[in-house]
Amino acid sequence: MVGPIVVTGAGGMLGSHLVRRLLADGHPVRGVDLRPADAPAAGLDWIVADVRDERAMGAALAGAAAVVNCASALPSYPAEQIRSIIVDGARSVLGAAAAARVPRLVHISSTAVYGLPTVVPTTEEHPREPVDAYSAAKAEAEEVAEKYRADGHCVTILRPKTFLGPGRMGLFAMLFEWAEEGRNFPVLGRGDVRVQMLALEDLVDAVVAVLGAPRAVADDTYNLAAAEFGTWREDFQAVLDAAGHGKRVVGLPARPALAVLAGLQRIGLSPVYGRLLHKLMADSYVSIDKARDRLGFAPRLSNRDAILRTYQWWRAERTTAAPGATGRTSREPWRQGALAVAKIFF
Repeated sequence: MVGPIVVTGAGGMLGSHLVRRLLADGHPVRGVDLRPADAPAAGLDWIVADVRDERAMGAALAGAAAVVNCASALPSYPAEQIRSIIVDGARSVLGAAAAARVPRLVHISSTAVYGLPTVVPTTEEHPREPVDAYSAAKAEAEEVAEKYRADGHCVTILRPKTFLGPGRMGLFAMLFEWAEEGRNFPVLGRGDVRVQMLALEDLVDAVVAVLGAPRAVADDTYNLAAAEFGTWREDFQAVLDAAGHGKRVVGLPARPALAVLAGLQRIGLSPVYGRLLHKLMADSYVSIDKARDRLGFAPRLSNRDAILRTYQWWRAERTTAAPGATGRTSREPWRQGALAVAKIFF
């Protein structure tokens, strides 16, 4: 490749790990984020800008060899912010990339675009059926990306499952905190639904593979997820076992618990958003055959590996959240609300 690889959302969990990997591989990188860079690095040019700023994106993408659009919002954001960041951001970034004739465009989407599919494993051919503001924004951003693909640009759309790794906090910090304090951890029903996740390292590997793939392979849409995964009960119990307090995953009556959590979420007293509540009740996994066959995608870590490695990082590196922290990123623990009080019963 000639020219830098631009990474938007470069200060986020995925973006920061991708930047480090690309630099380690010898690529010049131009990072774009609302936050300043954590530290200077050889080969890294950093631009503090909003991805929705079309003029800034035009400058950032001048002369680039590729762009990886990692910038996103979290499902916990207000609906108007979710759409603005995800959809308007994608339109700005991909539009600037097309105008600058950037030869390779990679857009990070999500399996959330499928909504709550009843067909598992879910393939890339499954229709987009969004069920909330986040999945609707991800689906609309994909439509933006597909328009540029139809116009002749090489556009990769990657749909990862929820990914875990060093730096991941969010809702997982609640599980880790309860485990560390020696508490049992609740799940809805028996906790026997199979929910697939993805190790951050495997997602970064897939992005690197796409950047180096022939155009005929890269110009496509791929699911990305762990090849080995178990149930919520198995994965959460692995964390409790690692904590060493002899605690267990505890099943709660599913329907009453679901109603309580949904009510708390509506009044802002729980960070567990609606789509996640329903994901806790049914199997959720996708087919990765296409990525395996065409990209050579071979995930190295299972769900259990990914969640335990994230927990080990959390134990070693956790710090008290700064005053006023709002859980606005996956790198911050989300506010537990009423659930912080509920833990005394476990």
